[in-house]
Amino acid sequence: MAHPSEPGQLPTPPAPVLVFDGGCLFCRHFAQLSELRSGIPGLQIRDGRADHALRRQLAQRGYALTDGAVLLVGEQVLHGAAAIQWLCAQMTPSAALLQLLAPLLATPSRARRLYPLLLLARRGALALRGLPLDPEVTPAPPPAGAHP
Repeated sequence: MAHPSEPGQLPTPPAPVLVFDGGCLFCRHFAQLSELRSGIPGLQIRDGRADHALRRQLAQRGYALTDGAVLLVGEQVLHGAAAIQWLCAQMTPSAALLQLLAPLLATPSRARRLYPLLLLARRGALALRGLPLDPEVTPAPPPAGAHP
């Protein structure tokens, strides 16, 4: 927890951290836009596919990146639709994509209904890149003679 810089000031809450699947281009774009243009003060993004230690820590607590993004807000952990709903409810977006998605996903019921479509988009984006759905699985090397 942050400490007040002057007596009488309230401590500032820790910045939220969005852990996303960096192998998914759609997820990466959403995370980068969220960090830069969502209007959420201090939002940090972490590529869970690249950060093996963080991904494993979250998995040990029951939060698999395969099942969706994870948002750390202080001691609170939000996963999947709840993570995206929290982000969208907090946004004052300046990017067109976020202006479209934020109102659609800002309420819990809509986020739960629409989140499976985001997971489907992630699945397609990973398939196009030849990446496994589960970041723990190492992709098979291309066959001999195949061009990348």
